[in-house]
Formats: sequence, structure tokens, C-alpha cells
Amino acid sequence: MHSIWAIAVNTLKQALRMKVALAFIVLLLILLPLMGMTLTGDGTAKGRLQVFVSYSLSLTSLLLCLLTILVSVYSLTSDIKDKQIFTVLTKPVRRCQLILGKLLGVILIDAILLFIFSSVVYSIAIYLPYYLNVTPNEHKILNNEFFTARAALQPLEEDISDEVEREYKKVLQQRTSTSLSLAKKIKEKITMQKRIATRAIPIGHELILKFHNVKPFDPNQNLFVRFKYDVSANPLDLNIYGKWVVGDDRQTSLETPIYSFEQKDIIRTFHEIEVPADAIAYDNYLAVGFYNDPQFNDTVVIFPPDGGLEVLYKADTFTANFARAVLLIMFRLIFLAVLGLTAASFLSFPVAILLCLVVFFTAMLSGFVIESFKSMGDNISGFYNFTFTPLVGFLPQFDRFNPVKFLASARLLNWSLILEAVGLMVAMKTILLLLLALWIFSRREIAKITV
Repeated sequence: MHSIWAIAVNTLKQALRMKVALAFIVLLLILLPLMGMTLTGDGTAKGRLQVFVSYSLSLTSLLLCLLTILVSVYSLTSDIKDKQIFTVLTKPVRRCQLILGKLLGVILIDAILLFIFSSVVYSIAIYLPYYLNVTPNEHKILNNEFFTARAALQPLEEDISDEVEREYKKVLQQRTSTSLSLAKKIKEKITMQKRIATRAIPIGHELILKFHNVKPFDPNQNLFVRFKYDVSANPLDLNIYGKWVVGDDRQTSLETPIYSFEQKDIIRTFHEIEVPADAIAYDNYLAVGFYNDPQFNDTVVIFPPDGGLEVLYKADTFTANFARAVLLIMFRLIFLAVLGLTAASFLSFPVAILLCLVVFFTAMLSGFVIESFKSMGDNISGFYNFTFTPLVGFLPQFDRFNPVKFLASARLLNWSLILEAVGLMVAMKTILLLLLALWIFSRREIAKITV
């Protein structure tokens, strides 16, 4: 263990001596405060904070990822190129200890820099409202919609499987032949149409959506009904007049109040209704009703199935959510550190860097890449499904485990996602890469014996 720690400290010092590392550090120290003062977003205090946290944390993550790749690859390839590795390996230090020491050193520099820069981002975000001299009303909006961690609940879906199956069979009967991929697309289209139909409210009708397991972090705080209107025909003023009822429609307990709201909102834009948390029933049940009033509306109102209407409530604090977001970034850096050492264990510096960058940017766009293959023709997509898609699937899905989207929208980054990231990104893929690096480097010929 002493040898591993000595190598780690030496790697840490080596990284700090790198000019590119110092350039990245100075760049972040200059850009982060500058972004806090100059980024405006949509002009509101909430918009400025959302844009600042999104851009600053993304920039921090990107530069630290690139730095991790450079340091991990350079620390090993430079030792081999400059023949310093001979001095190390002639001592009682095994090759596996060398790799583990290098890895520990890179992780240490990542942890130190990530802590420093995330602290800078967090501090600027906390004190930015005071710098902007926001009003008390804006402070309230920030506390409710940014400086929080809100869980989002989707309403209970109706069982439409029988209807989808009947409609699907009718469509297939009208066709002479259908490929498997086309049949799948037809079924997906029918399913989406039926789901939209369950969220469509004709003129003069109402829709009641039911939510279960609504458990606010603080029962004395309010919850929010977040919605977006879609319509079959655009109103003249592009607004919908809504009559809302929130509470326990079962009325199993007379102590649970029911709240009514009437307001006019523009279509195809998200809006929120603030509701006291005592509207939740004793068994954590909540119903949200909407009435399409014919006196004001002349079109069918639709709530899109995916996120068109949901209940938001505070489930944790902004600080805890921010800490979990930083933890996700750290998992990403650990994977890249192991990737860099694995590439450096058998490749030269430029080739190893190129390989790591290709893997990194592919992992950043893995979801997009896989979906792009699915949209190709049957023959092409079938070929990629058995070749390239499994390779992309092995990479960590950085776009899926992206902490920025949770912080900017004040959504709860729960521990289940963190544990999933640990399992997929660290426990499985990172350990496999590390074992591969240890195996390759233990069999690599460092120098040839000449007579």
C-alpha cells in the first residue's frame, strides 16, 4: 500500500506540473465567476440561475473529463517514453501497483479539482440572487422552483392494452405482409394515439387524473401541478381558460380540503399551479381535475402523455441534490481515468488520446447514436444491432446520467439513479476496464534484451 500511495502522490505532482492542467484550472477560475455575472438566460432570476448552473457545471465536467484523459494517458506513456519506468520497476514495485498508484493519483487530482470548482459554482449560485437584488416575490419563486429538489409524479395510466391489441389486429388484417420492425412501429403509433385519447378533453367535458404515493419532504410546504396545453385547433388568443380542482375526489375524509383554481394560460408552454400540501389525502392520494369550459374554450384540450401534466413536490434540498450531481460527475471521471490508463497500457500517447476521445464523445451521445440506428432501414439497423450497438451499449451512458438536467429543472436526483450509475458505470464497466489494463500491462514488453 505504501508503494501505491507513493506512486499516487508522484502522479498528483506530475499532473500539477503539466501546463495544460494549469491552463484548465486558470480557465475555470476565470470563466465561472464571469459566467455568473454575464449569463442572462430569459432575463428572470430563475432563468439566469438555470443557465449559469447548466453552463458552468457542464463546462467544469467537460474540462475535467478532458484533463482526466490527458493526465491518465500522459502519466503512463511519458514514464515509458522517458524510460523512468525502469527506475520504478527495478524497485520492489509490481506492475499492478504501478497502475493502481497511477489511478489513485488521477482520482485524487480529480476529486480535489472537482470539489474546488463545484464549490465555486455552488457559492455563486447561492449568492447570485443577492447580487441581482431580486424582489421578495422572485426569492419565493427561486425557493419553490430552483433552490429545491422536486420529485415528479405521473398520473395513474389507464389500461389500454386491449384497445391497442384490437386496433393492431385490424391494421394487420388490411395488410398483405408486414416486417417485424414495421409491425412494431405500427403498434407503437397505435399505443401513442390511444394514450393521447385518454388525455384529450372535449369541449364541455372534464378529466380527472389520479396520483398515488405523494409524499412531500415537508407537509407544511406547497406542491405544484405542472401542465402544458395541446389543442386540436389554436384559439384566437392562443390561450385556454382552465377550471381546476385539486384534492381527494373520493372524499374519504372530510378533513382533506379541495382547492379550486380558474386561470387563463397560453398553449404549448409549461405552467404551474401552487397548491397547499394539505390537499393530499391520508393515504398519500391526490386527484387533479380539469374542466374544458365551453363558455371560454372552443377546442379540444390535450395534456401530452409524457410530462404534459404532473405533480411536483419538494423531496429534498438543493444542497443535497447538488452534492449528488457532483458525485455523478466524479463517477464519470473515475471511468475516464481507468479508460486512459487502459489505452496507455498498450498504445502510444497520441493514439491513446484519440481512442479515449472517441469513446468519451460517443458515450456523451450514446442515446442519440443508438436511436439513430433504430431509425434506419431494416437491413442496415439489423446489421448495427448485432455489431455496433452492443459496443456502444457497453459504454457508460453519459447523456442518460447527466446531472445538469436535474439541477436546472430542480428535479430530484434520487439515490436509485446514483446506485444505478455506480453499478453500470463503476462496478461493472470500470472494473472490467481496470482488470483489462492490469492484464495487458503485466504482459507488455517494456524493454528488449539485446546482446
